[in-house]
Amino acid sequence: MAITTCIFDAYGTLFDVAAAARQAAAEPEFQALQDKWPELANHWRLKQLQYTWLRAVADAHADFWDVTQDGLDWALEATGLQGDAKLRQRLLDLYWELQAYPEVPQMLATLKSGGLQTAILSNGSPPMLDGAVQSAGIGSVLDDVLSVESVGVFKPHARVYDLVQQRFGCAKDEVLFVSSNGWDAAGASGYGFVTAWVNRAGEPMDRLPWTPAHVLPDHRTIPQLAGL
Repeated sequence: MAITTCIFDAYGTLFDVAAAARQAAAEPEFQALQDKWPELANHWRLKQLQYTWLRAVADAHADFWDVTQDGLDWALEATGLQGDAKLRQRLLDLYWELQAYPEVPQMLATLKSGGLQTAILSNGSPPMLDGAVQSAGIGSVLDDVLSVESVGVFKPHARVYDLVQQRFGCAKDEVLFVSSNGWDAAGASGYGFVTAWVNRAGEPMDRLPWTPAHVLPDHRTIPQLAGL
């Protein structure tokens, strides 16, 4: 069946989650971060994800903003930067202003001009996602922004992927689901979506029961995968 709907994960997929640490490290008042920002960014993202999985398994859901702060606090301690309240606040403020990867706006515009439906499906809370979408300037090329907060559990639970069909009324195999998280793309494959893993770092395939249908270095060929 032809693709009618293109759904994107947000953080790490459309939005560069390392940008907050990278930008703060470039500011003179945070010199302590200059050599540590890549390590902090990696720790922050990994703990953010790990805490969503643990909360989903334990049925202990929390707003993604709380999880994001918890992940940052662990990362700051792991890099020896705990106790710097000003740095912590600056990093959190920057997380609301993440920019899209360079090829994303044009890719989304191409999908929309080709008549496809486009949306975000994210662990992020609605206010966080609204901030990122507005900061990146991509609101005009999205039909909707779907958050797990409406079902109270994080990805890769099936109830999250259900939101796509509920919103757009499409069959599973009409959906091209795109994520930079291999486990997310794998989970969406198991659910029944056509999937693309944007694997910018060239990471190995996750050892899971399902695999993404496509593995890409960036978003540039997404319109072709969608049939345009």
